[in-house]
Formats: sequence, structure tokens, C-alpha cells
Amino acid sequence: MSDNSRIRDEERTVRARLSLWDRAKFLLLLTAILLFATWSDASTNPLLTLRDAFVNQVNNRWWFPTLIGIELIRQAHFLICESWSAYYRTWKSFFGTSEKISHRFSDWTRFRLVRTVKVIGYIVILAIGLGIYYKEPPIQAITKAPVALWKMMPLVAQLAFALVFIVIQFVGMFWFLSKGGVETYLPDDIRTRFTDVWGQDHVLDKLRENLHFLESPEEIENHGGYVPGGILLWGPPGTGKTLMAEAMAGETGKPFVFVDPGAFNAMFMGVGILKVKSLFKKLRKLSLRYGGVVVFFDEADSLGSRGSISTSSFPDALQSTSCHGGNYLSEPSAALIANKVVVGGGMNGMGGGSGTLQALLTELSGLKKPRGFINRVVRRSLGLRPKNPPKYRILVVMATNLPSALDEALLRPGRIDRAYRVGYPSKAGRIRTYEGYLEKVSHLLNATEIDKLATITPYATGATIKDTINEALITAIRDGRTTITFADVLRAKQSKELGPSENVEYIERERHAVAVHEACHGTMAYLVRKHMDVDLATIEKGSDYLGMVASIPPDDQFTRWKSEYKADILVALASLAGERLFFDGDNSSGVSGDLESATTIASFMEGHWGMGSTISSHASNRRNEVGSPGGARSVGTGTRELQRGLADRIEANLATLLKEAESILKKNRNKVLALAHALEVHKTISGDDLVAVMEGRQGPLADGRPYAKVENMKRIEAYHKAVLVAHKAHEVPLTQLPNLKG
Repeated sequence: MSDNSRIRDEERTVRARLSLWDRAKFLLLLTAILLFATWSDASTNPLLTLRDAFVNQVNNRWWFPTLIGIELIRQAHFLICESWSAYYRTWKSFFGTSEKISHRFSDWTRFRLVRTVKVIGYIVILAIGLGIYYKEPPIQAITKAPVALWKMMPLVAQLAFALVFIVIQFVGMFWFLSKGGVETYLPDDIRTRFTDVWGQDHVLDKLRENLHFLESPEEIENHGGYVPGGILLWGPPGTGKTLMAEAMAGETGKPFVFVDPGAFNAMFMGVGILKVKSLFKKLRKLSLRYGGVVVFFDEADSLGSRGSISTSSFPDALQSTSCHGGNYLSEPSAALIANKVVVGGGMNGMGGGSGTLQALLTELSGLKKPRGFINRVVRRSLGLRPKNPPKYRILVVMATNLPSALDEALLRPGRIDRAYRVGYPSKAGRIRTYEGYLEKVSHLLNATEIDKLATITPYATGATIKDTINEALITAIRDGRTTITFADVLRAKQSKELGPSENVEYIERERHAVAVHEACHGTMAYLVRKHMDVDLATIEKGSDYLGMVASIPPDDQFTRWKSEYKADILVALASLAGERLFFDGDNSSGVSGDLESATTIASFMEGHWGMGSTISSHASNRRNEVGSPGGARSVGTGTRELQRGLADRIEANLATLLKEAESILKKNRNKVLALAHALEVHKTISGDDLVAVMEGRQGPLADGRPYAKVENMKRIEAYHKAVLVAHKAHEVPLTQLPNLKG
């Protein structure tokens, strides 16, 4: 430590010296009051001299000199403490001993004892005041208090009525508005445990550590650390964040306080602040009484932010009227296409302005204000520092699926000390979740079928799995059964992912065109994309699609490669290449979503990931357009050149891949027509059926063996040519969909 550093209070041997004003201010005030009273008496009685009036004031108002004497003694006490170290140490040791004795009691017991002492003190002050008024001993005077109060009731009632009439409009309104949005559950009310949370074991292990320190804080505090008091659970909706917070309260046996997302929304200024203060006052009391409390803020992004916000939503182009846009894409590719960045300031969700958010930030990091009259006033009057408040064991848990929408000040250590991502469960987690929900119903699924379900639902959350099993049960009951089968779960999965079919019949040439479109996607996915498996293919019209080919990853994978993104683009461009190939250069507007998907992926490959013809990052170029770190505010000549150059490279890459897609489809023309025929016959087939058609073998629904015969393929080719003629003339095809020979 530097020799010039200011000495700490605990290192002082004597008390710090008071300034002249602090030493004299109370004496000057009392003297001024005494002189004013003396002047008032002398001015009302001309025969009374100032000296006699002063003597009368001293004799009649004995508490004037008493207070002055007490203040003189207090200042003498300060002077001695400032020069005599032994005297100062004696007073410090006296209060240190009293603190050791008082801390033998629990925080809640000391709280109640202090409250009792306060009530007794108020009674004593009232007795002294009544004794002065009635000129009787205080004990006898206080017995007359009820009579005096009764006599004053008419006046008190009038004053109270006037006060209530004026104030209740504001106080009552704000009091009622500050209530609501907070639910308190006592330990016996919560039955949820960590064993009820499936598929998130890695997060639960971390939460157990937090709860351990909440139960035994001395293990870290005795070594100079502090107990983490804030946790943020973030991740996609339905992954179990709220359930985890409830299980935390159930595991600890502490009260659980649930804060509704809209609890702090208010019409009037200041109501949100009152709600925050009221909430934390309740939390402190519960903490003292039960030794800790867990408070959970659901949808914490509603608390507001003063910075930029990132949100995601699928663009309308992906909900094409042709093949449902990006369903055949891998999840990372679909997420890139869906991403939109919205920049905005303000206090989102915090009705009443930023004061509510600031009050919450203060309560989260504060709670250090000394509390209690004796602690704050009496000890300070004796020149001693007030005692610190008790350590409130408040574990704050927040959940959100938009962590970027939270204010940075809210996320700093000391408020939110730890952040855990509650993501999509792994395959093992999905298997455990399926097993957990299947145990609640009667079913015939075996371990192999459950493993298959976990494989074909790679991004399923606990909520979606629960909903799928429930939908499967409804399907079984609709068919007159109470036990669900694997087929019921598959039907439920398809219904939830695709939505109910509209049962619309296509005209024949349009049915064939949609089948060829989807067959091009499916064939290309089978041939070039090894990191994804086709889940299903359909030409049944839904609410926002005419058909689709949906894919799933066979394994949990966390890195993506250039070859994988290239395969995604080939699958996307297969519809355009295929329609032009099979319809003599013509194509439908249904390829618009596919082109947007391909362009977006190619843009990131060329401008961000180093997967194109250059290695520079377009994101870096944008930051340097006008000057770092603000980025561009206007588009100049240099900016347009950069954008034009990037667009040219993207177009060149897409053109090359389109030619490659055309070449692949030409070589596999029979596979495309075979798959299109299977789709026209069955309307919806599984991924296993698609592979069976490609490889000419029997599938679960579709039989691919007839497509290996030359005569059958000739009949399919003839049917396609008839549809092509009808397509150009807008007529009904002359040839019907052929029935193949086995």
C-alpha cells in the first residue's frame, strides 16, 4: 500500500477529527431555540427583562439545558476519542462485545427483539409526554391515555376523514396498483425436484453447486469469497427453464417467489418502483425467516434494455406457397436464413420509465444499507459506524430466450453472477425425456423405437416431446384405443410439424409438377448431402405449403463445413434446376424461397466464413466503411463497389452450383421420376421409403423394386411427357398415372 493512501477506519488508533461545523451545529441550534423562546417571552411581557425571561425558560423548560448538556458530553466524548487511543479502544471493544452477544441469536430473532424494544420505547416516550401534560408521574399519566384519546376522537375522526378523502385517491390507487404479479409458494407447496427435469443434466449439475452454497454459505465466505446470488437461464422456449427454477426451490426447501413477466408494467409513473421495493422487502423477510429464498423472474427480457436488441423470425419468403422454404435445410442453415437484426433503444416492458429498471438494479446489487433506528442513529451519535445489515440469502433466477435484450448492467457480476444456456437436449437427453413422458401413459414402444424417435426429433424440447406424446394419446383414443403405438407417435409428430392437411386435391398436371419439384429436392438430398437424413417427403397441401422435403441430422454435431453448406445450396437449387430440366426451361414461382435460402447461405460463405473465392470478411469491411467502430451511416462509392463485388462473387458461385445441380439431375433422371411417381401414389412417404425408392428395394410404405424395371420407367417417362404437353396447353393429360407391375 502506498504511504500516501488514506488510512482505513479499522486501522485507526483514535477517532477521526470532526470539522468545526459538525462540532458546533447542534449546540448552535439549541442555543438559537433557547434565545428565541427568551425573546418571545420578553416581547409579550414588557415588565419582564431578558435576563428574567432567560431564567424562566431555563427553570420552566428544563429539557433545554439537559439537551445542551448531553450534546456537550457527546462532544467531549468525541474530543477524548480523537486524542486518547485507550479510551477509543474501550468503546470499540464494548460495542464489539455487544455485537458478539447479539449475533448468538438468529437474524429473525434479533429482528423481532428489536421490534419489541422499539414498541416499548414509543410507550415510554408517550408516558413521559403525558406526565408533562398532566403534571403527574408517567406511570399514572399513561393510564389516562385512553380517556384522553376518547375525548379527542371527534377531532381525530374529522381530521382522519379529511386526510383520507384527500389522500386516498392517490395512496389507495398506487397501493392497489403496486400489488399483483408476484406469487409466493412456501416450501411445502413445491413438490418439483431435479428428478422431474429431464435431458438437461449438465445444467442441473451447475445448479446443484449454487444451491449447495445457498445452504452452506460459510464454505466459501470463510475463505474470503461470496455466494453467487444471481443466475440467468437462457435458451430456446420450452427447454425447461421455468421447471428448473421451481425444482431449485423444491430441492432447497426454501420459499419460491414467482414474478410474472408483466409484473412491473404499469400505466402510471412510479408504480413499477413501488412494486420493486415491495417485492424485495418481502424477499428480505422471507430470507430471514426461512434462511433463504429463491425468486424467479420469468421472461426476463420484459424487464427492459437500454441497448440494441436482436430478434429472430422467419421471413415470409420462406413460407412459400410451393415447398415450405427451408425445411429441407439443416438447422444452422435455416437459422441463418431466418435471422433478422432489429436495433432499437428504450425501456422495453418497463412501464413507467427507466426508474423501474434502475430500482431493480439497485436492489439486486444494494441491500447494504444499515437498518434500524438504534443501529443508524444511536451508534452514529456515539461516533461509531452502524452495523452492516444481515446477509440476506436471496437467490435470483432469471429466464429468457432473448439474452441480448437484457440490459448490460443487469448482467454484470454481483447481480447476475452465472449464466447457463439451457439448449436443446442431446440425443441421450431426448431419450430420457421420451421415457419419462411415456411412463405416464400406456404404450407399446420398445427401446429401439424410442431411440428412433430421439433420432428423428433432433431439436425437440421437453415441451414439444410432452405435446407429441399427448397428441399421440389423443390419436389413439380417437381410434378407440387407450394404448399408444409407434405409429401414433409418428402421426402426432407429422401433425405437429406440418400442421393438419387441407385435404385439397390438385389438378393432375399441378400434382405432377409439385411431385417433380419435391422429388428434385429429395433426390439431390439423397445423393449429395451426407450430414442430413431425409425425415419425410410430402405433396399434401398444408396451410402455407404445397409440399416439402424435411431433413434431420443423424448425429448431434456442433461444427459445420464448406462441403455441408455447398450440399445445402445444391439441395435448394435442385428445384429450379429440376423444373427447368423437366419442363423445357420453364419454372414456377415456387422456387423463390429456395433461391432466397441458397443466396443467404452463399452470402455467408463468400463474405463471412472464408468459404468463397476470397478470405476477407465483409463484416469487417462494413465496420470500416466510414470509420471504426461506428460503422457506416451513408453509402458512398467505395461501399457500393464492395457490395457490388460481393454480389458478383455470390452470383458466380450460385451459377456454378446451379450447373452442377443440373448435371446431377440429368444423370439421375430416372430416380427423380421414380420418386415423383411414389409421391403421387402415396402423397406422404418417410425417409426410409425415399431411400427404398432410390435403391430399388422394399420400404415401410413404398415399394422401390418396381422402379428398377426398365418397362416401368418407360411408362413413367411417357406419363411425364403427356403431363408436359398438358402443362404447355393448360389441358388435362391424355395419359393417367400408371400402375406399376411388380
